[in-house]
Amino acid sequence: MRYYDRVVNYYETDQMGIVHHSNYIRYFEEARCSFMEQAGYPYARLEEEEIVSPTLAVSCRYLHAVKYGDTVRIAVRMVKLSRLKCSFTYEVTDAKTGEIRAKGTSEHGFLTREGKPVIMPKDRPEFYAMCRAEYEPEE
Repeated sequence: MRYYDRVVNYYETDQMGIVHHSNYIRYFEEARCSFMEQAGYPYARLEEEEIVSPTLAVSCRYLHAVKYGDTVRIAVRMVKLSRLKCSFTYEVTDAKTGEIRAKGTSEHGFLTREGKPVIMPKDRPEFYAMCRAEYEPEE
């Protein structure tokens, strides 16, 4: 599990000062990019290797409002891993109180720039080894 801390910006909120629901998906992406960097294989490296990672599915369950100025901590786990794709879970908590604010998931594939599937163990063994090291199956 990896963590990503973030302060909520004013422009991310609606007229009530609450984070607009679409921003949670952006927070998940930021947390996932941080996860990859912390694991030693940043997305920039994948792109240098001509690999793209499309999002295949994403979901979010909103539990309690996040507001302007709040600091949230996002726990990220890689919970599914196959030769062609992986999935992450996210838990957004208030950094001060620990209250869970939202939970989500995302699923990602790996393709060449030409759109052909990347078989990670064969085509990118170093990347796959990092994924295996970070992989924490769901219970």
